[in-house]
Amino acid sequence: MGFIPMKYAALLIAFIWLPAAAAAALPSAPHYALYDPASAQMLLAKNADARIAPGALTQLMTAYVVFGALRDGDITLHRELIPTQYALRPQQKEPRMLLQSGVAVTVDELLQGMIVQSARDAARVLAEAVAHHELAFADRMNAEVARLGLRDTRFANASGADEAGHYSSARDLVLLAAALLRDFPDQLPRYARRRASHNGIELYNPNRLLWLDPYVDGLQTAQVDGLGFSVAASARRGQRRLLAVVIGAASSGQRDSEAQRLLNHGFREFESLLLYRQKQAVKALRVWKGTRDRLDIGFATDRYVTLPLGAREQLSARLETAEPLLAPVHAGQQVGILHLALDGQPLLDVPVVALQSVPLANVFARGVDAMRLWFR
Repeated sequence: MGFIPMKYAALLIAFIWLPAAAAAALPSAPHYALYDPASAQMLLAKNADARIAPGALTQLMTAYVVFGALRDGDITLHRELIPTQYALRPQQKEPRMLLQSGVAVTVDELLQGMIVQSARDAARVLAEAVAHHELAFADRMNAEVARLGLRDTRFANASGADEAGHYSSARDLVLLAAALLRDFPDQLPRYARRRASHNGIELYNPNRLLWLDPYVDGLQTAQVDGLGFSVAASARRGQRRLLAVVIGAASSGQRDSEAQRLLNHGFREFESLLLYRQKQAVKALRVWKGTRDRLDIGFATDRYVTLPLGAREQLSARLETAEPLLAPVHAGQQVGILHLALDGQPLLDVPVVALQSVPLANVFARGVDAMRLWFR
């Protein structure tokens, strides 16, 4: 059988057909995506694979790489940096912190400037602090692009400046937002800030959803000449979180209202169900040539599925496993796929993994199992 590589597990997509009345209420922006990170399902999408200039949404990846450097101890929040002339070079109509040549600024201040105001000068200084040059930092960004399986993304800079070979898509950006929140959840409060200050200057977050919706806690906005206004938005209501990306709205007001409409639609029209708990046994498989002959299989994390309201009775599941399963088997190794269908239509394929390790047995036991397999 064909197995799904584990690194793509987070990219599994649900295709859900909506009634005409529900579809009519969806945003009119040229590109959008609505994603449920708990179930790893793309709930709604329009032109989500089209490659577009991401503008300041680039800085989601800039932050991802910087947060990784903080986690690994390569830099610290209190480290003071002296902006270079390269980082301070002005570009037309770019949001900036108005950093000054020769005046030190901390990593923490730069992160606030980049996250709250999408400041490009802050992004360039952070890139130099992590990788010594923005081009080298872009290489790190693209390494993460490959690792996360973002198929329609390539970054040429850390700031979001529009240039050749710098592109992403609504689908990739919403998946990047999910990875950012999953891998660095402690950093999320930074994105909920409506304002920050630097050298007595107030920096205001252009993400008006932070004022309009008490459940919204991020993430980033952008404006690109010729494309329009964009936003990557995160909202949590109760235990549910949804992520929305809207690209190419005609105005900032339309951007905000369409992202709000998309989030409201997701919370109102869909529900998330817990199918299995983390490491809960789904089935026991026969294992051959190992130190034990039975193996529990299940899921590495809590396994959710997101469905349209009222569709629970239409959900069905079929488990496909690797047989014969031969030792050695390692805990976390994929050993099957759970195929989920909604009203008979494919919905989601989820990797099923071994919950224990089964080492290889001794020569005698392996020989006995080899004979049993021969006559099986």
